[in-house]
This record gives sequence, structure tokens and C-alpha cells, in this order.
Amino acid sequence: MAQMGRPRTFDRQEAVKQAMHLFWEQGYETTSLSQLKACMGGGISAPSFYAAFGSKEALFGEVVQCYLESYAQVTACLWDDGIPPREAIERALRGSAKMQCEPGHPKGCMVTLGIVSAPTPEHAHVVKPLAASRARTLEGFVRCVERGVVTGELAQGTHARAMGNAFNSFLLGVSISARDGVKLSTINMSITELMKLWDICKVE
Repeated sequence: MAQMGRPRTFDRQEAVKQAMHLFWEQGYETTSLSQLKACMGGGISAPSFYAAFGSKEALFGEVVQCYLESYAQVTACLWDDGIPPREAIERALRGSAKMQCEPGHPKGCMVTLGIVSAPTPEHAHVVKPLAASRARTLEGFVRCVERGVVTGELAQGTHARAMGNAFNSFLLGVSISARDGVKLSTINMSITELMKLWDICKVE
């Protein structure tokens, strides 16, 4: 009697990574179970998928958490008081732009692209962690501007939320630029110009 071959092993960590790339590229609703199974090597059955992840929604939640703990950390510097506020903002912008344009994963930012690929109202709750992350990034920019005012680097009349929103809005737009194939060098030149907004408000 012929000996049966070994069953194909299932690398859960790699499966989550591949699922993250698929959700990142297509969004939540347009990604099907069959596509998820295929991106995992096609060696996982529907029962095995549900046994491993529970549901598509649960997998998406795991994927989002994985993204927030890895790629999204490029903006963590906004909350580091050991970095001068202007430097923190510029570092977040350039670091995020670099990440969004690099090879090896879909272009753009999964946190931002959750806006344009948001699910229908009955599934809207699945993207709440992405909305929370976007809100935190905005607050990080605002906080850096506030630090600049407190330390006397920026004029007292500087509107922290308005300026913070300007930096944040630019960062949101980088995702679309990256998807459209705008070169990183061009985005970096734009960041150089954008940082002049800070310099205009500097205390001489």
C-alpha cells in the first residue's frame, strides 16, 4: 500500500501577512473568502479557515492589529517628546511616504485607504480601528504643533489644530499619490515645501 504524503503545513503568521496584503490592496468588502484562501496558498479548506480565524471579520481585525503594530508605527514619533516637534512631524511624513512607496506590499497606507474602501453600514464597525488610528495620527500632529507653541518655537497665535490638520491632510493624500505611481522623490520634495508652513510661524 502506497504511503500517504505528509499533509501540507499551514503557516498561520504567513497567512495573516498575505491576507493583510490582500485587504490592503482591495479593502474589506471586495475581498472574498475564495481570494483569501487562494492567497494563503490554496491549501486551506473553508472549515480549516473558519477553525483558524473564526470569520472573515475576525481575520480582518487580526490583520488590522498586525498592520497597526508594524507598518503604522512610522508615525509613532509624533508622540515622542524626546524628538523636537518639527523634526517629529517631518520624520513621520517622510517615514510614512517611504513605507507607502516601497516594494513588497501594496502601495499607500491601509489605515488611510480604509476610507475609500469602507464597507456598507452593516459592516462599518469593522473599520473602526482604522478610523481610531487616523484620529490618533491627527492628534499627534496637533500635539507636535502645541509643543512648538509651548516651547516658544512657534508664535503664540499659531492655530495648532488647523496646522496639525494641514500636515495630516497631506499625509492622507500620500496614499492616493502612491497608488497613482507618484515617485517618492517627488513626494519628498513636496514634504520639503510643506514644512515651510512651520517655518512661516517660527518665532524669530
